Amino acid sequence: MYISLTFRTKRDSFSPLTLAMIAENIKILEEKIRLKCSYCNRDRSDIKLIAVSKTQPAQIIVEALDSGINNLGENKAQELRDKAELINGNFVWHFIGHLQTNKVKYVIKSAEYIHSVDSIKLADEINSKAKQIDKCQKILLEINTSDETTKYGLKEEKDILELADYCMNLSNVKLAGLMTMAPFTENEKVIRSSFAELRNTKEKLNSFGFNLAELSMGMTNDYEIAIEEGSTMLRIGTAIFGERKYN
Repeated sequence: MYISLTFRTKRDSFSPLTLAMIAENIKILEEKIRLKCSYCNRDRSDIKLIAVSKTQPAQIIVEALDSGINNLGENKAQELRDKAELINGNFVWHFIGHLQTNKVKYVIKSAEYIHSVDSIKLADEINSKAKQIDKCQKILLEINTSDETTKYGLKEEKDILELADYCMNLSNVKLAGLMTMAPFTENEKVIRSSFAELRNTKEKLNSFGFNLAELSMGMTNDYEIAIEEGSTMLRIGTAIFGERKYN
């Protein structure tokens, strides 16, 4: 894989030990994913490992790409825009955070997938901006399976079906699947229930002919349960980059 930075300021500001840690973390994570897939009789190639690179500087991200990562996820629209202009290579950008309609313009050019669509208004704006650049934008519907008011996403079955049906008729949008976030808890039963609900929702939609392929679920604390419950997209940050340091 060829990866480059448009410019390389402060390239030497990260120690070889720090960069080696990223590579080792990815190696360990990949082995755990492979073992879990083997345990579940799943094909490793059916699961995309998305390295969540929010707040990470470009050189750290490039190290992850050089270590085998080929999917990157960003939570902030402007951060994705800026990093996509800086980092070039054969990999895929995912936008995974809450997206306001006035910020669709920042992600539409770079993101192959937008994971967080939860309204007709947002779907319309994505379709409009994608049409302007002659692009078919892949999207996932965000589903709230935790019943937490602090989380975004659709809850009611009728709303999910309505938005899914609406998206299927948009000219420049491809509805690829569903996304959710499990509750932040150590209770594995609660986490599993959240992921199972998303899988069941996908199966129900597919019984209506939607033909959805992707389930975006599972982060550092719960990705092994997500694999067991059918995830096709893991959104992993801490297990790759370590704990984030916020300014």
